[in-house]
Amino acid sequence: MSDTRNLTLVQAVRDGLHTELREDDDVVVMGQDVGRNGGVFRATEGLYDEFGGDRVVDTPLAESAIVGCAVGMAAMGMRPVPEIQFSGFMYPGYDQIVSHMARFRARSRGRFTLPMTLRAPYGGGIRAPEHHSESKEAFYAHEAGLKVVIPSTPYDTKGLLAASIRDPDPVIFLEPKLIYRAFREEVPEEPYTVPIGEAATRREGDDVAVFTYGAMTRPTLEAAETLAEDGIDCEVLDLRTISPLDREAIVDAFEHTGRAAVVHEAPKTAGLAAEITAILQEEALLYQEAPIERITGFDVPYPLYALEDYYLPSAKRIEEGIREAAEFEP
Repeated sequence: MSDTRNLTLVQAVRDGLHTELREDDDVVVMGQDVGRNGGVFRATEGLYDEFGGDRVVDTPLAESAIVGCAVGMAAMGMRPVPEIQFSGFMYPGYDQIVSHMARFRARSRGRFTLPMTLRAPYGGGIRAPEHHSESKEAFYAHEAGLKVVIPSTPYDTKGLLAASIRDPDPVIFLEPKLIYRAFREEVPEEPYTVPIGEAATRREGDDVAVFTYGAMTRPTLEAAETLAEDGIDCEVLDLRTISPLDREAIVDAFEHTGRAAVVHEAPKTAGLAAEITAILQEEALLYQEAPIERITGFDVPYPLYALEDYYLPSAKRIEEGIREAAEFEP
């Protein structure tokens, strides 16, 4: 049996990076302040001291250059892991992401792949200033050629990060910073992977299927436990990867329950909840017993401190949305 350590999610990020740097000399971590400073959230703390400045590289504050350099390194066979300090700062690198990172395999007809993993803390709830709390994951899920991974537990974080770094194609790896230090979990010390594209059932139930990911997994489970006291039995599916989506698991859970809700902190319009709803309409319409509820952020710019708790789906708001799906009668 493997030895384990009790880690927070951000410690699991660091452990995953350390493991992959040790296992593969082609892995390079790069980004603003990731070296001597250890990153704004200390996700890379200690890596510079162990692996040196050639493999843990402090870059200028230039997101387009960070992503563009990583694209070139990956095309030449390295496995760069660039970090953008906050996902809201990825936009200056967006041209590199969608014009090069996502298209290189198709453009070269498979001659080149880009084994690179672009990491960024994302999401709200930590009282950060403007551009620090956005959830724009749907931008990247829309781009063919990119995988988009969002873990919700320390165990999954290390395993999914390893799978992403080892993948021959580019991955956007979004880390929910609200739960960076919210709880701990036993994480194996040895290398391991968690498959990209496979959802995880966090709670089994018969009445309503609830789909979520990232930081919203914990309040969704809390809401499910509260609803269980009233006899509403929720099945909670943590997607873990939003591109590719685990369509089979989503459809199976819906066919089992006939009712569904989707929870995410991103805005409602054109969010992942809309895509999941469409999948269920296309593949399992005849099982549907009630309208599918979307419990999400609002279609407004992400608010500052006073309204942040109102904007994010709380366990109470999630509970109310799931209850709507469970109690609907035609």
